Amino acid sequence: MPYFGLKGGWLTFWVTVACATDMTLFGYDQGVFGGVIVTEDFLKTMNIVGNDSMQGTVTALYDVGCFFGAIGAFIIGDWLGRKKTVLLGTTIMRQDRPCICAARSLTDECSIGALLQITGYGIPQMIVGRIVAGIGNGINTSTAPPWQGETSKASWRGKLIVIEMILNIAGFSLSTWVTYGFSFIAGPVSWRVPLALQFIFIAILFATVPWLPESPRWLISKGRIEEGEQILADIEGTDIYDPFIITQSKEIQYAARYEKENAVRIRDLLRGKKGKTGDTHTLRRLILGMGTQAMQQLSGINVTSYYLPTVLIQSVGFTNSMARLLAACNSVSYLLFSLIGIPNVERWGRRKMMMYAAAGQCACYLFITVLIRYNELPGYAHSTEVAKASVAFFFLYYVFFGIGWQGVPWLYPAEINSLSMRTKGTALGTATNWAFNYMVVQITPIGIKTLQWKFYVIWTIFNGAFVPIVYFFYPETADRSLEDLDRYFREEGKLFVFRDKDAVSSKRPQRYIDHEQGEIRRHSSVSPAQMNDAAVKYRAGQLEKAGDANDHDYREEV
Repeated sequence: MPYFGLKGGWLTFWVTVACATDMTLFGYDQGVFGGVIVTEDFLKTMNIVGNDSMQGTVTALYDVGCFFGAIGAFIIGDWLGRKKTVLLGTTIMRQDRPCICAARSLTDECSIGALLQITGYGIPQMIVGRIVAGIGNGINTSTAPPWQGETSKASWRGKLIVIEMILNIAGFSLSTWVTYGFSFIAGPVSWRVPLALQFIFIAILFATVPWLPESPRWLISKGRIEEGEQILADIEGTDIYDPFIITQSKEIQYAARYEKENAVRIRDLLRGKKGKTGDTHTLRRLILGMGTQAMQQLSGINVTSYYLPTVLIQSVGFTNSMARLLAACNSVSYLLFSLIGIPNVERWGRRKMMMYAAAGQCACYLFITVLIRYNELPGYAHSTEVAKASVAFFFLYYVFFGIGWQGVPWLYPAEINSLSMRTKGTALGTATNWAFNYMVVQITPIGIKTLQWKFYVIWTIFNGAFVPIVYFFYPETADRSLEDLDRYFREEGKLFVFRDKDAVSSKRPQRYIDHEQGEIRRHSSVSPAQMNDAAVKYRAGQLEKAGDANDHDYREEV
């Protein structure tokens, strides 16, 4: 019995467990090196004490690996499917699993890379380990959100991906407490054990992913319609003859067929070419998804995710121990306030969450800039007070980011891109995230040391700019089916969306509801017995492709 007999909510739950574990591992890996990079034994072992440039490089090269992993997902993701791509990425990160598909030599090399990180005794070894381990994480973070989005009900999709990103924060929080706890232990254990704990999450992925369903939309797009319809029915907890399942399948097939007929190569898209009979706005949708990921990184989150202990030591003036403790406490606050996003991601919508959060982040960085300016002012009598006050705004910044910008940039590319471009679009979005992540992580130690308080002006300006960008250009995706969004870009897709009520409403437009209900009513008039008989005949080749439009659509559905 497939999926151990699970259907409906329980099946969605276990897909979420797998995807959320993947994102928890992502968060843990992001946070753990922030504690490792200020560990005395690590700095001495790597011989980079006081070398800010090399510290930034060895930290940021993990992001280079993640970037190339995301590009790898762009190339192979749509060929392998969502499940196999996640398994490939997990295999790359694991040290002792056999590989899948044709990537045996690559995974063997990456297995060595995982061990190099934990057993490193020099910078070259650590750099190789960081890059190679990042490749697996880049593949996984490109694939988990679309897999989750394509195996979830429309009303659950936003909440579930936000939950994944909250568990990403939980992984980040766990890493800060682990590194804080191990900071009281002298010697190499203080940083080698925290790095090794990532294998707990990898074991969970290998225990869950293999028996879970493939994306039904990917299966249907590949012509495996019966398999896809069965998974759609299992997710809804019904059977394949349910009129809603028939309608869903028809919409997915139509979207896949329309995209295939109007497919344009990437290099032609960049030259402004469109499909033969219609325009799916593929390039614009790619840019919108990539834009959310770029804005997430340019909001300044990894100034504090990777380097909060460094920021608190160098910019604010705390001791190493106090900086670590505050970073760990901040991660808990970050996690708790991010829970606000779960019930509100559908209620408020993606646009409002991004705009309001960006405005709040802008205000926080503005106050941080001013307060650190006075803290660094020679002879200022209240430097201690303003330094402590700045910590409050670091905490508040995480509140705004956790609510609005932690989950939505990962959710949006999985929604806004078309079926044939969803994996590619999410992979490009993830690659964009890692590219900007690398830039931010690389420049932060140098920026803090050379620019001092002026460094924080950069993030104030960026966050302020995000509000009008989202307002003018970003259509709402909340409370829509993935096929609703395809229809929007086929039929309208205006560049400036702020005047289009349907494009900015956080509620599903009535015309989409009317269309779906009409299709469900039409298919409700067909009995299961009739459908089963038609399916048998179709599979036997007894139904011709010719016929009137309704019969053709009906055969497509079956």
